[in-house]
Amino acid sequence: MGKVIAIANQKGGVGKTTTAINLGGCLGVLEYKTLIIDADPQANSTSGTGFDPKAVRNIYDCLVNELDPRQAILKTKNPNLDLLPSHIDLVGAELEMINLPNREYLLERAIEKIKDDYDFILIDCSPSLGLITINALVAADSVMIPVQCEYFALEGLSKLLNTIKIVQARLKPNLEIEGMVLTMYDTRLRLANQVVDEVKTHFQELVFDTIIHRNTTLTEASSHGATVIMHDAGSRGTINYLNFARELLQKNNLTKIGNEEKIIKIDNEQ
Repeated sequence: MGKVIAIANQKGGVGKTTTAINLGGCLGVLEYKTLIIDADPQANSTSGTGFDPKAVRNIYDCLVNELDPRQAILKTKNPNLDLLPSHIDLVGAELEMINLPNREYLLERAIEKIKDDYDFILIDCSPSLGLITINALVAADSVMIPVQCEYFALEGLSKLLNTIKIVQARLKPNLEIEGMVLTMYDTRLRLANQVVDEVKTHFQELVFDTIIHRNTTLTEASSHGATVIMHDAGSRGTINYLNFARELLQKNNLTKIGNEEKIIKIDNEQ
């Protein structure tokens, strides 16, 4: 049975979609069957993996019309990476879900139908704490929180953590925090180092060791509708996300990688 991880942060532009796409791509290359669920009406995970966000069948149909997810899942160029696409219609889904019974469990019910088909299911959440995001948290086994290495990194983080506590208390007692991943790190900025130190001081073991550097190849890959590992296997972005995927696997006891083999070294700056 696959592990479901919600990638969430109500602050926009922190790297949720980039992480969902490229972590999924690297897990796929490492031969772990992975599904990305695009739970954001902006549908950036959908376009970022090379699909038209106006796909006929999508997550909206699964939530509102009880469509079997298998009928909406799309195959990417990576044989181990699939996508459940989003659509702008998802904007109105919350209003339609308000009066439905057990409205917080709709996504969980949909995922239960396909959970055995994958090793990992990554949910790319929207930058909000609305009903769709609550559905994602309830459906997930754990939450991964991207934290941008910039001045307002901790802004609103306490609100997200409070929401997670409420979900744990009222809807999903066994929901765990998978960890926080630091993104958009720029070695040239003193402030970036200060943010890293502050986050690690506050949250300690909750913070992943791998840090995702700011890298133009990540943006280029998304614009070409591809994961970074498929777009440029030698880029710093690829190496960052491969290290991150390996660390995630190690944390979940899914690999026997030795400590000395955990990190792929970068020979030159890219």
